[in-house]
This record gives sequence, structure tokens and C-alpha cells, in this order.
Amino acid sequence: MQTVALIDYGSGNLRSAQNALERAASTAPGGAKICVTADPETVAAADRVVLPGVGAFAACRAALMGRAGLVEAITAAVQGRGVPFLGVCVGMQLLASRGLEFGETPGLDWIPGEVRRLTPASPTCKVPHMGWNSLDDISPSGTALGLVPDAAMYFTHSFAFHPADPADVAAFTDHGGRFPAAVLRGNLAGVQFHPEKSQSAGLSLLARFLEWRP
Repeated sequence: MQTVALIDYGSGNLRSAQNALERAASTAPGGAKICVTADPETVAAADRVVLPGVGAFAACRAALMGRAGLVEAITAAVQGRGVPFLGVCVGMQLLASRGLEFGETPGLDWIPGEVRRLTPASPTCKVPHMGWNSLDDISPSGTALGLVPDAAMYFTHSFAFHPADPADVAAFTDHGGRFPAAVLRGNLAGVQFHPEKSQSAGLSLLARFLEWRP
């Protein structure tokens, strides 16, 4: 049975994410063991890695970097062995080169680009962006991961990740202007929305991630 490391670095909706992954694993061929962990050895040996994140970019980065050996273990698994990776919300944003929230903060720089504040063109579109939005312009690789056109996903955020290479965008959404809702490069995937709060569409995405062979 494969092992999924759900990274616990003090910044993320871990209980809901764990429950959703376990529900998805119950329908996946072969199942999966979901390990909520910050142990570097467990992470380095995992078959898949999920990085959640809630809050400010700089605070999440500091919390992640503050766990001894954790970033190195994630890097060994994801960059070294090529295991599938899913970043959720700020966990996706941390893939970027830099975040521009409360100044400039470096990210992991695994997908070049930057995280910028949402600037809706319509005054009726509030920031933070909180609620349901549908996905569009799904890339072929995004479809393979389980992203579905017009699927409604739950968002709660004030910043969005803009990859330098448009080819790294797997899906868009619109909130007074279009922005990337998902990114994908090789074995790296990230979603700005919360699959664990997105009901059947979110569970379907997590189930596909557990089967994904990039």
C-alpha cells in the first residue's frame, strides 16, 4: 500500500485534509495510508506528498523552514525521487519563486513565478475571495490529474500564484478577472482551491491524485 505524507508544519487544515484524503483512498485501487507527519525520514520515504497551507505566505514559509530537515526531506522525495506532489492553497503558492505578501519572500522556486494580491476589476468582487467558483481552460495534463471543466471548487484566499510560463497553468477561474486556479509541471501539482472543502468534485480530484502517474 502506498504512503501519502500530509505535511504537518503548523499551517494547514490538517484534520479536514486528512479526512478527505482517507475518503479518497477508500475508493482508490490499492488504497493508501495517509500519514500526517513532520518527520523527515517518513517524508523522504513517502510515495506521495501533500503540502497544505492556510494563512500568509511568509508565515507559512517560515513555519515550513523552521522544521529541521523537513524541506530537505520533501525535496529528496519530490525532486530527487520524482514522487507526485500536491500543494493546496498556500501549499501551492510556496512552489513559486517569490511571494509579494507583506513584502517579498522567497518560495521554493520549483515552478518559476510569483504570488500577487488579487485585484478584481469589479467592486462587487471582494478580497479575500471566499466561495465557490468554476474551473475553465483545463489543460490536457490537468484533465489527466482530474480537473474537470465547470467543476465548482471552494476558494478562500487574497493572493494568487502566477507562473512565469503559461504552460504551467493547469486551470483558471474568475473573480473579477481570471487567475490560475491550478498549476502543473511534471510531478508537481498545485491547486488554489481547497479540495477537502469542495465536496464530490474535490474528493474526485484527490482520488485521481492518488492514482496519478506523471
